[in-house]
Amino acid sequence: MKIATILGARPQFIKASVVSSALKSAGIYEKIIHTGQHFDSLMSDIFFQDLGLPEPDYHLNIHSLNHGAMTGRMMEKLEEFLLQVKPDWICVYGDTNSTLAGALVAAKLCIPLAHIEAGLRSFNRQMPEEVNRVVTDHLSQLLFAPTPLAVECLQKEGIVEGVHLVGDVMMDSILTYQAKAKQTSEILVKYQLQPNKFYLATIHRPSNTDDSHRLSSILDNLTKLDFSVVFPIHPRTQAKIEKMGLSHYLNTNSILAIPPVSYLDMLMLESACKAVITDSGGIQKEAYILGRPCLTLRNETEWKETVEVGWNQLVQPETLCQAIANFTPPSEAPTLYGEGKASAKIAEIIGSCT
Repeated sequence: MKIATILGARPQFIKASVVSSALKSAGIYEKIIHTGQHFDSLMSDIFFQDLGLPEPDYHLNIHSLNHGAMTGRMMEKLEEFLLQVKPDWICVYGDTNSTLAGALVAAKLCIPLAHIEAGLRSFNRQMPEEVNRVVTDHLSQLLFAPTPLAVECLQKEGIVEGVHLVGDVMMDSILTYQAKAKQTSEILVKYQLQPNKFYLATIHRPSNTDDSHRLSSILDNLTKLDFSVVFPIHPRTQAKIEKMGLSHYLNTNSILAIPPVSYLDMLMLESACKAVITDSGGIQKEAYILGRPCLTLRNETEWKETVEVGWNQLVQPETLCQAIANFTPPSEAPTLYGEGKASAKIAEIIGSCT
C-alpha cells in the first residue's frame, strides 16, 4: 500500500513524526509532501531534524499568500504530483489550508482520504480553520477522531461511516519525545528560567494580531502579570507588532520575546511554566497533557473538554490578570486523549483498507 501524506504547518510535522513511524512499522509505503505553508526554518526544517521525520519527497514552496491563492496553488501542485505518484490513500492532518487543499484534490482525483484529528468543532465559521476542518471531514473516507466529543460532533453532521475513535496523536508525540527533550534541550538554561517562575505565551491568530487595539491590549496585559512572560514569537506576529509600532512591549523585564523554538524546547517551556497563555489549538491540548493551566485568548475552543474539566479558561485580554490570579485547576486531570497508542491504531486501520 502507498500513502501520500500532506503536511504544511508546525503541528502537522509533530503529529506526522509518530504516525509516519507507525506506518513504516506496519509496512505501509509513505510519500511526504510539504506544501511550504510554514516556510521559516524555525517553523519547519527544525521539526524534521529534531523529530526524525523523513525529509519531504516533494516540496511545493507555497506560502505568504491569502487563503484563496494559497489553497488554489497548493491544489494545482498537489494534483500534478499525485497524478504521478498514484497513491492508494491520501492522509491529511488538522485544519490548515494544506489540509483543505489535500482534501479537495483527493476528492477531485477520487483518491480515498484519511483525516487525522477529525471531528473538532469550535462552531465559529469566521475561523478559516473551522471551514477547513468541516469540509475535510465531509470529504473523508477514514476519520480518526481524538475524543468522544469529536465523534459526537461528526454524528450530529451525519458522518458515521469510517469514523474511528483512536485517541490523540499528540499524546503519542509527548510520550515519545518528553525524555529526549529533558536530555537535550537547553532552553531553560539559555534564558535563565526557573520552573513555575514564568508564563509561556503564544499568539498568532488573525483575530488577535490583525487588530492593533486588541494586539496592544494583549501585550499590555502580559506586562501586568506577577511573573515575566516568555513569548516565542511567530514570524507573522512579529511583523504585525513591528508594523503597528508595538515593539516597545517586547524584550522588557515583563516580556521576553524569543525566536520560534523547536518542539523539544517547547515541551520544556510548557512543562516548566506556571501557566500557558495562548490562542493556539494544539498548545491548549499540550498544556493539559503536561499538567499546566491554560488561559486561551479566544471566544471559543475546539478542545472544549479541557475547559469542562477546569484546566483551561477562555479569556479576553482585559480579564487575563484577574483570571490568572483566580485560576486554580482541580487537583487531578482525567485522561482525555488516550494512552499514547493512537498512531499504531491509525496505521493498523489504514493497513486493513486494502
